[in-house]
Amino acid sequence: QVQLVESGGGLVQPGGSLRLSCAASGSIFSIRSMNWYRQAPGKQRELVASITSADSIAYADSVKGRFTISRDNAENTVYLHMNSLKPEDTAVYYCNADHLVRVGVRGWNDYWGQGTQVTVSS
Repeated sequence: QVQLVESGGGLVQPGGSLRLSCAASGSIFSIRSMNWYRQAPGKQRELVASITSADSIAYADSVKGRFTISRDNAENTVYLHMNSLKPEDTAVYYCNADHLVRVGVRGWNDYWGQGTQVTVSS
């Protein structure tokens, strides 16, 4: 069974920083991309940042220059470093493993973490 466990959310003042972590566990052979999404109250879930196994990276325009995504392929872990946080960054942040292939299992699936709350407020 594959699990994605997120950590690092919390309450921070505007202008502050947080680091989110997401560790994928289970009999994992490969993961095409690991992604961070977020969902604010009353809004749709949106892609924040994405990193492939080849370290190709993409960001939402709203976080470019403030957020940095990184990945440890050996540990199947992805990080999101968030700087210069704004109140509009407040949301539940979800980790996603896209196109995950398990050892000895044909095919692939997408997996999601349980979400971690990030609140930016003074």
